[in-house]
Amino acid sequence: MYYFSKSANMSFEDAVATTREVLKSHHFTILADIDLGEVLRTHLAVDFRPYIILSACSPQLAHRAIEADNEIGSIMFCNLLVQQHRDGRVEISAADPAETIGTTNHVELTWIVRELRSMVQQVIDDIASRPASRPVLRDRDKASRQLAHALP
Repeated sequence: MYYFSKSANMSFEDAVATTREVLKSHHFTILADIDLGEVLRTHLAVDFRPYIILSACSPQLAHRAIEADNEIGSIMFCNLLVQQHRDGRVEISAADPAETIGTTNHVELTWIVRELRSMVQQVIDDIASRPASRPVLRDRDKASRQLAHALP
């Protein structure tokens, strides 16, 4: 499989916050925060589900990789995807570095990719193992709550 993925038993907002925290605890730096759902709503006028991409890197591994191959920067960053599916389920995903960077035949990069792969797997596992800090509301639950507040 070309990516790692796990469902998170938490709200979308908590999953995004937890992903940020776990990335930092594993010494990743978030380089970009892309709200693709908002981009699609703005540019295509489509109603799209919550879909955030956090582009991150391990500065230490990035430095080692660039020292080994100065063109590697085009493929070395990790993108973690936090998305809420239509059924309300929240999923965290990341590309497997072995399937992207690992396609090179550079010996030093092979070791870096193994280390990065292990780190990314640990990040995904750590996020998924965190307990929900507040109840996860599904679309049906939200609609029921909104209706209850609207009634006199």
